[in-house]
Amino acid sequence: MSTLAQDGLCSLSELRYRWAPIEPTVVFDTYWRFAAERQRIFMKRARGEIGPWTEDSILRTYRFTNAYRASDRVSQFLIRNVIYAGNHSAADTVFRILLFKFFNKVETWQLLRDELGDISLGSFSVDGYDRVLSSAMDRGLKIYSAAYIMPSGKSQLGYKRKHRNHLALLDMMMADDLPGKLRQCLRMADAFDLLKSYPTIGDFLAYQFVTDLNYSEVISYSEMDFVVPGPGAKSGIRKCFSNLGGLSEEEVIYLVAKRQEDEFNRLGVHFQRLGDRPLQLIDCQNLFCETDKYARVAHPCVAGIGERTRIKQRFHSNPIRIDYIYPPKWGINQQLSGVGEQK
Repeated sequence: MSTLAQDGLCSLSELRYRWAPIEPTVVFDTYWRFAAERQRIFMKRARGEIGPWTEDSILRTYRFTNAYRASDRVSQFLIRNVIYAGNHSAADTVFRILLFKFFNKVETWQLLRDELGDISLGSFSVDGYDRVLSSAMDRGLKIYSAAYIMPSGKSQLGYKRKHRNHLALLDMMMADDLPGKLRQCLRMADAFDLLKSYPTIGDFLAYQFVTDLNYSEVISYSEMDFVVPGPGAKSGIRKCFSNLGGLSEEEVIYLVAKRQEDEFNRLGVHFQRLGDRPLQLIDCQNLFCETDKYARVAHPCVAGIGERTRIKQRFHSNPIRIDYIYPPKWGINQQLSGVGEQK
């Protein structure tokens, strides 16, 4: 079985000296090798090369997200079809992003669009959207993605059906002029706190939502300004480091993002950036989560947080074409003329 973890590793004593006071484990080298190999797979597929795209048996068997969050299929749909499809006001853009992200499912967005026409704040009705979604559920359709769990909101918003609560929450946010308040936030952390002030929105969702909103022109923060590690990332950090040396998980992610070029060079690993864009904090956070999953097979004896020992989702190639596009303000679309189709 060929895996990234079987490549040669530098001595742990030397590695720990470089990273003191935190103490890396053998999984830390796997983190960087995983990032490079996952990105290499992405680039091969995006260029239309025929698979298999890697010799790594774990990556060929199981499903992992891309090294760059914005390259994932759902993020790509959000950027192209929700944020930058047509000319929308700031209020419409925020409304569309949050509506999409509450369900995080392409098919749900397409269902609403097909049934209701143009999706905009001006034509939004909780009852109208509820009828479409309730009918879909009555037909046995799943309207939520399995990527993460949205709290039901029943205790805070009062409705029996989860989707009705989320529509009511969206209505509340827009009535509260969330778009205007977001534009007054000077830092990503302030926008995060604003989102978190609404019912059912905790740390994980607030960070995901502010990242998605930040793909638009409504707000514009550096993705190197702020990070919130999710449960999977925290577990991955514990697998990569046996001792954090008094640092927080957030500080560890900052250090990893800052030192990425040095670590790739140390391992002699070539990482293919998206244009000139290095991995951002959100990407490094996600990579800890994916390394946690990868290590369940590659390093089964290294403990993280929790008791998961298997990877649930197996890899199945999706034949639907993707024309890759990234937020124009990043300035990398012109650099990626060879990256435009996935087969």
